[in-house]
Amino acid sequence: MEFLQKLDVEALIEFASTTGLQFLINLVAAAAIFIIGRWVAKAVHRVVVKGMQRADVEPLLVKFLGNILYALLLTFVILAAISRIGIQTASLIAVIGAAGLAVGLALQGSLANFAAGVMVIIFRPYRIGDYVEAGGVSGTVEDVQIISTELSTPDNRKIIVPNGQMMSGAVVNYSAHATRRVDLTVGVGYDDDIDTVRRVLESVVADDPRVLSEPAPNIRMNAMGDSSITWIVRPWVQASDYWDVYWEMTEEIKRRFDREGISIPFPQRDVHLYHHAKDEPQANA
Repeated sequence: MEFLQKLDVEALIEFASTTGLQFLINLVAAAAIFIIGRWVAKAVHRVVVKGMQRADVEPLLVKFLGNILYALLLTFVILAAISRIGIQTASLIAVIGAAGLAVGLALQGSLANFAAGVMVIIFRPYRIGDYVEAGGVSGTVEDVQIISTELSTPDNRKIIVPNGQMMSGAVVNYSAHATRRVDLTVGVGYDDDIDTVRRVLESVVADDPRVLSEPAPNIRMNAMGDSSITWIVRPWVQASDYWDVYWEMTEEIKRRFDREGISIPFPQRDVHLYHHAKDEPQANA
């Protein structure tokens, strides 16, 4: 009996020492895989990021793709290290997948914004510094994130708009081109001389040094309304000069019209009264 007990203890000690030694070896190997693998992942990440930067890729896209690549490489390294210890990675991947599905269902809106953010980064309908109108709001783009876009309004308000809302409809980018056309509409009276009006408008446009010669400004009589004749004045300017030219040219047109005696009529209607003899009261007999 004592012999059997002694044999069992010795067998247990031998099994524990053998198994423990093997587990320790596997643990050291897993740690080595993780350390070396993480170093390789960082090195690959740096090389890819520098390559995209040399290719003049959008900085936000470089950051996003670099982070995704590093996360995928690090995940692969962690699974390899866990597998070396002896843990079955198939069941672990299944659990992670199920958890990811549950989280995805709970965060449908955020994932939609994430997908829209990827579209913004890839197709770049707007960039930082552009003045845009999208998602029911307008302002200057201050920052573009994966989930949202930050806008600054002309009155210095900050608007944070989910990317899903930004990409749900038309995006109007006022800063996409270097030049813009200023559209002015001017009404003059029917009694004013057409040639004089044209000369004054052409003079105002020609005297402004910010107006571009190409494309040429367009000055035309546009419509004959109920109480005035409408002219259009459409000069081209640098996008940065748009509002200054719009406001200052409107003011200058009014000053020139006043000097030349050109009227800007108020809306009016002519009312004609007709008198019928049968409506007069009959004289007393």
